Amino acid sequence: MNPADAPTVFVVDDDAAMRAAIQGLLKSVGLRSETFGIAHEFLGRKRPDGPSCLVLDVSLPGVNGLDFQRELADAGVQIPIVFITGHGDIPMTVKAMKSGAVEFLTKPFQDQDLLDAIRQALDRDRLARQQQPTAE
Repeated sequence: MNPADAPTVFVVDDDAAMRAAIQGLLKSVGLRSETFGIAHEFLGRKRPDGPSCLVLDVSLPGVNGLDFQRELADAGVQIPIVFITGHGDIPMTVKAMKSGAVEFLTKPFQDQDLLDAIRQALDRDRLARQQQPTAE
């Protein structure tokens, strides 16, 4: 696999310790990641050519994760999202999933549950990229 095609996991969480823990977990299984403390930092980042997904905290300063999910969709940014939250409820979960989220995990979650959700999200993005018509 060429490095440009390697998957990237973007992590947006305002908790620096959570970002570091997730980044360490991803590194331990050979996944590349980039972390952001606020959602709009992610928007300014050019996405790589390889498959990617977004691990997104629901409770963020400025814009909550569900609103950010809608902003991404409105901007035409297609990226599978795995939500994480310390304060989730059923209506929030339903809204996220109906809007296309891959998974909705409540903190503290099991590392394996997060990894499984990320692998599913990366597979979804990989498939979506294969189905896109290539510009010639």
